[in-house]
Amino acid sequence: MSDLDESRQLIADACRVLAARGLAEGYLGHISLRVDAERLLVRCRGPQERGLAWTTADDVHLVTFDGEPGAAGELKGWTPPNELPLHTEVLRAHPDAQAVVHAHPPAVVAADLAGLGIRPIVGAFDMPGTKLAAGGVPVYPRGVLVRDRRLAAEMVQAMGDRPVVVLRGHGLTSSGTDVPEAVLRAISVDQIARLSLTIASAGGTLRDLPAEDMAELPDLGGAFNHATAWRHELARLG
Repeated sequence: MSDLDESRQLIADACRVLAARGLAEGYLGHISLRVDAERLLVRCRGPQERGLAWTTADDVHLVTFDGEPGAAGELKGWTPPNELPLHTEVLRAHPDAQAVVHAHPPAVVAADLAGLGIRPIVGAFDMPGTKLAAGGVPVYPRGVLVRDRRLAAEMVQAMGDRPVVVLRGHGLTSSGTDVPEAVLRAISVDQIARLSLTIASAGGTLRDLPAEDMAELPDLGGAFNHATAWRHELARLG
């Protein structure tokens, strides 16, 4: 299996993880991976697609940053997602980012519309997630389809130097040094949003983790927070 074939399968598995976690239960959402300075692999649209839960490597195609075929025959019968600029502008603006996730998690949308930001309300429950939240999860305040570079540039500006941005009335965009990291970050944001909604609906008040507790949270390293977590997500797919 070639590197490209392995990457196609990785993206397909990641799409299924998003669906299994409830972040993209229907047919909307996509994941991309930078291949080189001018091309990326991305889940595309085709006449036989069935939704993210049933994504296969055949749904993932090589395209240029301008949406043209990245190699001969790549887009025969397929089209890049309308929101391809969402991916390419993040990759252009963040050289360290190699992968981009766009999903429509209902809890993230609902929490934002309810005025509940993604805050570091948990501790050891999800240490990478609370550290991500402590750094800030900004909001792009327009509920639009990010279908061109102008709108994508607005989203990237709202995103700033953070790896995740919430899209009001829409979903989220998450980036990472690889596909698993981008997906795991999206899952963490979704978990915090779900907890925030549950706390608010129970009449509780959201409180950030105290600074002294934040300082006690260790970094368990990529082998645990990243590799083990990703194996778990793949295992959950059965």
